[in-house]
Amino acid sequence: MSDDPAKRIALKVSIGDTIHEVTFDELTLSNNLGLEALVTILVEKGIFQAEELQSIMERIRLDRYRGPEG
Repeated sequence: MSDDPAKRIALKVSIGDTIHEVTFDELTLSNNLGLEALVTILVEKGIFQAEELQSIMERIRLDRYRGPEG
């Protein structure tokens, strides 16, 4: 296993006889791209406003994510 966090393998994908190794960085970037595309579509279609998403994200962050102090 590599000590370089950018090279750590998150998963292996088998396509036919070929195995592709996917790093944590690649997986994170792929997830981010998908989420950004989904949010863009929902905002463009008027399903919700960007400000609503920001408000909900802040509420969830305050509710679930705590610093080391508590």
